Amino acid sequence: MSDVQVAIVDHGLGNLFSVKHACAQVGLSASVTSSAREIEEADAIILPGVGAFGDAMAILRQLDLIEVLRAAAVSGAPLMGICLGMQLLMSESFEFGRHEGLGIIKGDVVRFENPAAASPRWKVPQVGWNRIFKKGRAWEQTGLESVEDASCMYFVHSFYVRPVDARFIVSITRYGQVEFCSSLQRGNVFATQFHPERSGPRGLQIYRNFAAQVIRTKEVQRV
Repeated sequence: MSDVQVAIVDHGLGNLFSVKHACAQVGLSASVTSSAREIEEADAIILPGVGAFGDAMAILRQLDLIEVLRAAAVSGAPLMGICLGMQLLMSESFEFGRHEGLGIIKGDVVRFENPAAASPRWKVPQVGWNRIFKKGRAWEQTGLESVEDASCMYFVHSFYVRPVDARFIVSITRYGQVEFCSSLQRGNVFATQFHPERSGPRGLQIYRNFAAQVIRTKEVQRV
């Protein structure tokens, strides 16, 4: 897929090497970049991230990437958000104050509050493996196609997203008494709270699905 170019957005907060390695494993040529021009010219975009929402938005603003990413979301180019990258797609976050997000998906980002008050088992942040469950529709033609229901994925987070439109929710996950959106899709935009690049063969299937989406989109553009 040497004629397909994927831009991995570098805003200084994320394990970019792992994401790039996962892309290479499924045959995608990917570059780590903070260049607005490279992101605009890419066939697809991955927005990863680990860290604080407000810091990430401040860096994206300094790099003049806010409008670039918003434009990409309506351009039809495949866009995948991972972990903090998923949260950045939302309207706002309440992590250490109130911060405006990219607004690509209407909704907010909130902290795990008391996942299970009676048990010390459910610590915040959630770090480790947890299951994802189908929500509302089949996974065909989503980023989770061919991934088995109740598959285990790797999570590292203290906050989670709450989309206004529940139709965008592709999977849910339970952590203690909290049930939250662990992946979503709206048109060309797909996002996961978990790290598919750290989730073994099932996570790699998500990258294969992303690669297939990129190829389909590029073929349509050629017609």
